[in-house]
Amino acid sequence: MTSAVLLLLMDGRFPAGGHAHSGGLEAAVAAGLVRGLPELYEWLTGRLVTLGSVEAAFAAAAWSNAQMAVEATGVCACSASLRSKVERRWISLDRELVARTISPAQRAASRAQGRGLVRAAQRCWSSDVIEEMAEHLQTTTVSESPFGVGPMWPIAFGATGYAAGLSVEEVTLGACSASIQGPAWSSTRLLGLDPLGVADCLARLAPAIEKTAEGARQWSDWALSPGELPSASAPLLEIGAEDHAKWEVRLFAS
Repeated sequence: MTSAVLLLLMDGRFPAGGHAHSGGLEAAVAAGLVRGLPELYEWLTGRLVTLGSVEAAFAAAAWSNAQMAVEATGVCACSASLRSKVERRWISLDRELVARTISPAQRAASRAQGRGLVRAAQRCWSSDVIEEMAEHLQTTTVSESPFGVGPMWPIAFGATGYAAGLSVEEVTLGACSASIQGPAWSSTRLLGLDPLGVADCLARLAPAIEKTAEGARQWSDWALSPGELPSASAPLLEIGAEDHAKWEVRLFAS
């Protein structure tokens, strides 16, 4: 059963800043790659199986690290060692996701959305897990400047999901859905598409969303190294993100 918390997180009105991003669609529209609903469906499919699958996998891994962080709060002697491993894993997850996000503009957009999600999540579900993860990555990603600091969105989403009481199944489903829902609805502004047609695209993609989410759940195994997580790439999205970042006038931040 899908929880009300997941529905809240996936609501476009949730104040995490996702509405300000098109996920690369604005650049794709400008390049003539998406002109209408048929192209939008194909573009969303491509985004889901590349960036969407990677984001869902990292969200699952972040969920499991948040779970382990809670378990490491005990007072036994082994807890200090476990806490150290959890902290190192946050850094490792961040570095591995950076390595899979070639475009500095995409990294900046992901960190901006991650920071926005942390702010909103802390107001809704005050949690030491979210705060410690965010503070740790805030201080360990300074070298990323001027591309921003703090957690990238999939890591923030996984930690938030755990703190809010979501299962890993719900977190991966949410991450996959978010990877295409925001871009899909941005098409109504960018191309003036019929909202009913956009909704039809998303409905037809529902089985693919669930399949991708199911595949991402295996990465919640804490024993797996972050370096083993998937690394599907989307070169045109990366190129488009870099071009888009140079525009003087644009509707969306990314």
